[in-house]
Amino acid sequence: MRITTSAARRRRAGYTAAAALLGLLAAAGSPAYAATDGSVDRVPDVPPSGHAAPAGTAGSAQGAAQEAAQGAAHEAARGASGVPLGISRLAEGAGRQVAITIDDGPDPRWTPQVLATLRKNHVKATFCMIGTKAQKYPELVRAVAADGHQLCDHSVDHDVTMDHKPVAYQRQQILEGKAMIEKAVPGVPVTYYRAPGGAFTPDSRAIAAASGMRPLGWSVDPQDWSRPGLKAILAAVEGKLPQQPTVLFHDGGGDRSETVAALKEYLPWLTEQGYRFSFPARTA
Repeated sequence: MRITTSAARRRRAGYTAAAALLGLLAAAGSPAYAATDGSVDRVPDVPPSGHAAPAGTAGSAQGAAQEAAQGAAHEAARGASGVPLGISRLAEGAGRQVAITIDDGPDPRWTPQVLATLRKNHVKATFCMIGTKAQKYPELVRAVAADGHQLCDHSVDHDVTMDHKPVAYQRQQILEGKAMIEKAVPGVPVTYYRAPGGAFTPDSRAIAAASGMRPLGWSVDPQDWSRPGLKAILAAVEGKLPQQPTVLFHDGGGDRSETVAALKEYLPWLTEQGYRFSFPARTA
């Protein structure tokens, strides 16, 4: 009799846990949505990925359930600062808006060239800066801010495995990276946080939002960092664009001559297609 009762209790506990998970997802409105940009929450059994890794390929059923539950809970909430915890992938505004984002700088060779190209085309972009580089080249951070571009924290040193590290380490990477950028331009806000390689966790998003930074993903990735050639970059960014795209480029991490060349052709093309330039959405 005791064995039967114990089995029944275990079954009831299982039903209760399943109901709790379903209730959590229902309360959030939907499970954490799949992204095509790699910028998704990771769980410990999910291998880290680079920029182009597809979402939804990771891990065991247990890991997937954990990711969905955590994602849904965090998507339904906002940070203490009022900044949404959800990953922003849309440009601000309605209609034909596009947000240009520039990662992995500042770099003394490439950042000035990118700035000159943006200036010539009357485009404001969002620069996702690595803290140690901002610390090394504060004059470039000031040049970016002086041109009216937005600043984004890209962690202290671009550790793409930080989603597998303790929360304390993630917090240090996020907050110290932000502080390094702010030190170069006192009084200029750092308004976004982009995880290295797009490897967010629920904790990293919460830390960023609590410090006033919207977690930032992307919706178009030409993989310019891999130097696939000018034609390949342009084909990727001039193909079928999603609504209000956020496009990823790089001004650091290696030879970015192809990126500069692509921007010189891509920005006028966007204007000819009737697009207007804005920053990534911060509140929606």
